[in-house]
Amino acid sequence: MSTSRIRKARTGMTEDGSHSETVTSRSAATAGRLHPELLDLERELSVFLRRARAASGGLAREVHPELEPAAYGLMMRLDDAGAQRATDLAAFFGVGKATMSRQLRALEGLGLVVRAPDPDDGRASLVELTAEGRARFTVVRQARRETFVARLAGWDRADVAELARLLHRFNTPLDAEG
Repeated sequence: MSTSRIRKARTGMTEDGSHSETVTSRSAATAGRLHPELLDLERELSVFLRRARAASGGLAREVHPELEPAAYGLMMRLDDAGAQRATDLAAFFGVGKATMSRQLRALEGLGLVVRAPDPDDGRASLVELTAEGRARFTVVRQARRETFVARLAGWDRADVAELARLLHRFNTPLDAEG
């Protein structure tokens, strides 16, 4: 059985992309144990993540037409935290070293990041945005922030702060919690 057919079978999806009415006994048992609020959370996160992936692709292309969607978040991390080791970036995003290395090579090839020797460890290097990378990223990030402001204009500031707090908590790795 092909990988896509296995994935569709696990998710209850038919060949045409719709969801089947039958669910495996394992997933039915799992669904029966979940509280309605967890099912609501799953549904809302699925929509959010799908929209976020689509938005990341658009944002990345605005920074540079050849930029991969995942690179926008990587550039955001470098803009927020400054120069980082590739291994620290991989750990932060929960990806393998090879994946991070490939993404960084692509950014380097586009002239958006540069590597410099790590002053604390001569064997390692630090990755940082180039002046061009920072300039391109800043323009796109500012436009994105303006979109957030417009989207959240009707929200109470306390609700925005609470959403940020809860997302931060959700994004914190389990091993880093309390």
